[in-house]
Amino acid sequence: MKLVIQRVKEASVAVDGKVTGSIQNGFLVLVGVGKNDTEEIADKYLKKMLGLRIFEDAQGKTNLSLGDVDGQLLLVSQFTLYANCKKGNRPSFVEAGLPDQAEHLYEYMVAEARKAVQVVETGVFGAHMEVSLVNDGPFTIVLENLTDKE
Repeated sequence: MKLVIQRVKEASVAVDGKVTGSIQNGFLVLVGVGKNDTEEIADKYLKKMLGLRIFEDAQGKTNLSLGDVDGQLLLVSQFTLYANCKKGNRPSFVEAGLPDQAEHLYEYMVAEARKAVQVVETGVFGAHMEVSLVNDGPFTIVLENLTDKE
């Protein structure tokens, strides 16, 4: 699994010119599902993401989590996070999850996130989407390899 987490002042996603999700003050998260990912792995990533302390406290230190600031969440599926560009100039996506598996895990993450976050908005799985955001910082975190043994 790979997550690109952007702390945003606002973000939205549209399909065919219609906004499908829009948030204020929170995380825009691009979600990539790998071929070996499971619900247990998704749980681990979700827990790590929700626990990230990247919002500023009263002293200006990044010490607060999404929940601490009543932040909102916009989850957007993006299989291209699994692009492998090592050989040639055309990306390979052989490590990306198959569509049925990826959609299941994306929807699973959305449902689990809604248990912890008051406002969770989404894109449309598999659709061509237009994503807009105002990155706050900019502050961007990439989560990957959380299940690797080190």
